[in-house]
Amino acid sequence: MRLAWSMMALCLWLGSPAMAEALRFDYLERQVTQPPVLSNMSALPEDLGLAGARLGLEDIATTGRFTGIDYWLEVTQVPPEAEFLPAARALLETGARVLIVNAPAADLLALADLPEAQDALIFNIAAPERDLRAEECRANMLHTVPSTAMRADALAQFALWKRWTDVALIAGSYPEDVEFADALRASVLKFGFEIKGEKTWAFDANMRRAASAEVPLFTQDLPDHDLLLVADERGDFARYIAYNTWEPRPLAGSEGVQPRGWSGVVEQHGAAQLQNRFRDLSGREMRATDYAGWAAIAALGEAATRSGAREAEGLRGYLLSGEFRLAGFLGTPLSFRAWNGQMRQPIPLVTERAVVALAPLEGFLHQNSELDTLGFDAPESPCTAFGETR
Repeated sequence: MRLAWSMMALCLWLGSPAMAEALRFDYLERQVTQPPVLSNMSALPEDLGLAGARLGLEDIATTGRFTGIDYWLEVTQVPPEAEFLPAARALLETGARVLIVNAPAADLLALADLPEAQDALIFNIAAPERDLRAEECRANMLHTVPSTAMRADALAQFALWKRWTDVALIAGSYPEDVEFADALRASVLKFGFEIKGEKTWAFDANMRRAASAEVPLFTQDLPDHDLLLVADERGDFARYIAYNTWEPRPLAGSEGVQPRGWSGVVEQHGAAQLQNRFRDLSGREMRATDYAGWAAIAALGEAATRSGAREAEGLRGYLLSGEFRLAGFLGTPLSFRAWNGQMRQPIPLVTERAVVALAPLEGFLHQNSELDTLGFDAPESPCTAFGETR
């Protein structure tokens, strides 16, 4: 009986908020008004990203009760019509030093460059632009969302693995379409083949009824190809490309086989448990931005537990060290690249109903980590903000 009471007292002491160390995280979101597209079928969830961060907090709070850490999450959402930097400054002035940020690249860079943010740790969970991991990298910013280069490399590996090396490309004209199309061109060159022909989708959003009728003529003059790539990151027109092309060909990119940071169809390696917990919390499927939000919080909890660090500088140092590993339900432990702050992760190649493959694929080797065959490897990285660490 005395032993039972002693164990109960120990558990109460470990779980007591009064005895716990406090560790604050801030979720900062720049809300964006989406432009009109051909279809309104796929509206973005209002809690995109935030739902993943909240699930991550639930996960690490369980461990925190036994390790004496009281985690909490402050949420700040900046409306489209409001200014982003004043809100960010206000958070920093109240002591925010670990920020999980869902914002466009321009806002991220402006935040990272604030004098008040130089000792902060910023997690980018939504902006995939390659420049943020290259010439425009910042030492105080880590990335849990895969870059467009990682996603494009995963797709190029898949095409080469299938021996579909004659490819054509249709790209939209939005900036994110141009970004993804550029990444696809770079990836097919990196893996030793080329895009045989390209077309730009430049129709406006008023041709909803005519889109599917236009596609056969639009694709008629493409050269012979094994695989048709499409860059339509807003989900504007690609749904009308499938099954409407002049020549019957498989489709990949923003439609068909899609390289994503996460998807609701990922189930192996314990992912089904994560998916179920997310559905219970949010009532919907987990998306890539949600996963990036979850991964940021989960990584911070792992770093705090393993390293004992409580400040941004110590957490950052451990996350970038060779010791950090995170079980991310993708079959391979996740870590961060010391040369640009990008989280290494496998990339699921998915359709609406299933995982087709998981990149890096078998046969794509690397001297250190096969995950570094996706995106900027150390020798090719133009990022200098992280020093000479390779």
